[in-house]
Amino acid sequence: MIFDVITLFPEMFAALKTEGVIARGVKKSLLEINTWQLRDFATNKHRNIDDSPYGGGAGMVMQVQPIRDCIGKIKQQNPKTKVIYLSPQGKKLTHKIALELSKFEAITLLCGRYEGVDERVIEFDIDMEISIGDYVISGGELGAMVLIDAVSRQLDGVLGNQDSLDDSFANGQLDYPHYTRPEIIDGQAVPAVLLSGHQANINDWRKDKAFEITQKKRPDLLNK
Repeated sequence: MIFDVITLFPEMFAALKTEGVIARGVKKSLLEINTWQLRDFATNKHRNIDDSPYGGGAGMVMQVQPIRDCIGKIKQQNPKTKVIYLSPQGKKLTHKIALELSKFEAITLLCGRYEGVDERVIEFDIDMEISIGDYVISGGELGAMVLIDAVSRQLDGVLGNQDSLDDSFANGQLDYPHYTRPEIIDGQAVPAVLLSGHQANINDWRKDKAFEITQKKRPDLLNK
């Protein structure tokens, strides 16, 4: 899968290519992450990509022309790319949406700044708006990183020998508890069933615990 990220701060995405699961996916050529400096598409000598809003008000608004030109350049390379704007007004990112997005060949992520982008960009150039939660952050870069990670781990081979099928939300509920060595610490022992070697019983225990934890911590998931 190819991710193209339109941003004023491309250096923020360097860690994705060098650290952790996503970096391994890049090294195995399962992922490609390209960053596009939006100021490179400005047409004025100061490379400004924003201007004051019509009607007055605080802050600045990102202009149509540099965004549209950048998207056009990306689409020359990847005509099928799906253009997503990271926005507080978007659909909230969920496991289901991440799974759906993982089916696309290419995704272009527009990272907003200031007061956001000119509404005509959203109306004519954006396929989907996505939010990572009901709060506001300084820009779309962190949201784009979250989306890249959430989508990438759904791709075959990115997690290596791991499996995302038992992740929280994958089956509509939270994950079961996990334990590792030592067997006893501060008088607290690992549940005996996990030491039994009886895989069927272990699977039943994990299924019951996942339901129990979901019922306690996120009952809204069960209501759905």
